[in-house]
Amino acid sequence: MRLSVTIITKNEAAHIIDCIHSVAFADEVIVLDSGSTDDTCALAEQAGAKVFKSADWPGFGPQKNRALDYAQGEWVLSLDADERISSELAQQILAVINPTTGSDNRDIPDAYELSRMSCYGGRWMQYSGWRPDFILRLFRRTQARFSDDLVHESVQFKGRVGQLQGVIYHYPYDSVETHIKKMDHYSTAAAQSLWARGRKISVVGILLKMFWTFVRVYIIRRGFLDGKQGLILALMAATGNMYRYSKLWFLQNDVDWQPPMPTHETNKQKDPDTL
Repeated sequence: MRLSVTIITKNEAAHIIDCIHSVAFADEVIVLDSGSTDDTCALAEQAGAKVFKSADWPGFGPQKNRALDYAQGEWVLSLDADERISSELAQQILAVINPTTGSDNRDIPDAYELSRMSCYGGRWMQYSGWRPDFILRLFRRTQARFSDDLVHESVQFKGRVGQLQGVIYHYPYDSVETHIKKMDHYSTAAAQSLWARGRKISVVGILLKMFWTFVRVYIIRRGFLDGKQGLILALMAATGNMYRYSKLWFLQNDVDWQPPMPTHETNKQKDPDTL
């Protein structure tokens, strides 16, 4: 078996069929689901995938390693459910994993970065730090693993990495509500990871993080060239950092969210005339 595709899912019924159909050229498609309450699993099976289920959620990195353990192919292509492989990229992947007779296999890298193009608010983003966006997603199964990060995981690989120019189409958000929900979910995992590594933040630090994120996305990475969507994306990126570091601040200060007793009630308890 030459190529396995791995996909982790939870409530991806809106995306999973198109994702699987875009990799119809693969020898097998592995879907590892973590408790979907919609039709994700049934739709994935109908589309021809091998579906497995996990009882818990260990984080993105560990979950992708679990999916990797189910794969049987010599090569693995890791995808998210909201991604699609273009026909051009499909041909390039096939050329890599099936070299022509007589070619020197020593010249073939064991891992490849793929070019991703993302849509936001109905616009293909060309700046804002979203393009160019090369991500390591294709690799020989026995020579790479994912990091154990709870969020923003990466492929751990030592060796020569090639690049393919065909595109992964990425549809990360169906609506602004989806964006906000993902920011909330990811920021919780990110804050927990930062706290576990001993990181701390001040309230002033939170404000500086927000300001710098906006400047980086909108000005340095030229988000202003992405029109109104670029401005909104920069503001959302700053808000996402506010979520992340505010949650870290509450973790580090072990804040008790139960309100203290109102002052007048406390005084009543201390005043003997009221007894």
